[in-house]
Amino acid sequence: MALSGCSSSPSYPDTVTDAQSLDAFAQPTISVTGWRDQPMRDKAVGVMPGAPITVTAHDGNLSSVVVSGPDGKVSGKTSADGTRWVSDQALDFGADYTLTAAARGVDGNGARKIGFTTASADSLADASTVTADGETVGVGQPVAINFDTPVVNKRNAQNAIKVTTDPPVDGAFYWINDSMVRWRPEHFWKPGTKVHMSAKMTGIDLGDGVFGDNNVDSDFTVGRSLVAVADDNTHQIKVSIDGKVVRTMPTSMGKDSSPTNNGTYIVAERDPSVVMDSSTYGVPVNSPEGYKEVVYDATRMSFSGIYLHSAPWSLGDQGYDDVSNGCLNVSPENAEWFLKTALRGDIVIAKNTVGPPLPGDDGLGDWNVPWAVWKKGNA
Repeated sequence: MALSGCSSSPSYPDTVTDAQSLDAFAQPTISVTGWRDQPMRDKAVGVMPGAPITVTAHDGNLSSVVVSGPDGKVSGKTSADGTRWVSDQALDFGADYTLTAAARGVDGNGARKIGFTTASADSLADASTVTADGETVGVGQPVAINFDTPVVNKRNAQNAIKVTTDPPVDGAFYWINDSMVRWRPEHFWKPGTKVHMSAKMTGIDLGDGVFGDNNVDSDFTVGRSLVAVADDNTHQIKVSIDGKVVRTMPTSMGKDSSPTNNGTYIVAERDPSVVMDSSTYGVPVNSPEGYKEVVYDATRMSFSGIYLHSAPWSLGDQGYDDVSNGCLNVSPENAEWFLKTALRGDIVIAKNTVGPPLPGDDGLGDWNVPWAVWKKGNA
C-alpha cells in the first residue's frame, strides 16, 4: 500500500550545540524484516507467506511502501510516528513479490527495493479448537489447538499462537501429540477468568512442506468451579461446586481386570447416548469379556473411553463393588444430573483404584503432567 504523507517529518533544532554533531543527522536508511524479525535480502527465496513483512526507516520517516505480487498490492499499516510499516495480509504460496520503499530525513532521502519469492506448500494444515467461541467452561479446560495434519516444526506453530487472559496468568504450551497442542496455567483457572486465543496460522511453515491454511480466534470464560472426586475406597463420587459438596453419588468403578485410571480427568462431550464397543480397544465383541451396547447420559472423561454414565444393570454394586470396564457407573438419575450440570473443562479426580495413573497424553489427562515438565515444553 502506498503511503503519501502518512506523517510529518520529524522536528529538528535550527542550530547545533557544542554537544551535538552534524553527524547525528544521517541520511535515512530502510531495513526489511520477515518472520521473527529476521532480515530480508534481495532475491530471498522461501519467505514464509504468513509472516508479516516489516519495513523500518532509520533516521527518517517512511514516505511510501509498496509491496506488489500476483494479486496486486499487499495491504499494511504504518506506525503513528511514521517510521514503521507492517503488512497485514498473508502472501501467496510460491509467488514473486517486489518491495519498494522510500524515506525522508533531515539530511535527504533514502530508498530500498528488493524482490523475493515465497515458499511453496506441498500440503496445507487446518487448525481448530474444541471450545465454541464464547463458551463457558470448567476450571480445568486448557486452551486446545488441533491440526488435521501432523506438525513437524512445533516451535513455529507455537510462535503463531497468542493466549491472553483477564486477569493475567502465566501459562505454557505442551504438545499432547504431533497434532494437538495445549496451553494451560500451573493451577486450575480462577472462576470468572476470560481467555482469548489467536492462532495466526495462514502461511506459517509447519515443517516438511506443510503450511498453515487458516487463522483461528476464540474466546471462552471460566465458569464456577466443579470438581468431582471418585474414591474407590468408599465407592462414592462427591461433587463440589465452588468448594461445597452438592451431591454424593454411589458408583461402581473398573474391576481389577480393567481398572479405572487414577488421576485428574477433564470433562469433554456430554452425550445423551453412546455406543460402547469393546473391539475398539482389541477385545472382540463375541468374546467372554466383549460387549457392544448403547449407554445413556454419558459424560466423556478420557480419550481412552472412560465415561461417567448411566448403568442401571449395576445398581446393586454401586456403592459397594467394582464391576465396570473402567467407566464410572452411576444410577440413571445421577448420570442425567451430572450430564446436565457439568461443563466442558470440569474436573473429575479418581483415586484409590488399582489402576495406573491416567497418562498425560491421553487427550484429557493434561493435569497429570507435572508443571515442571509442562512448563519446560516439548516443541
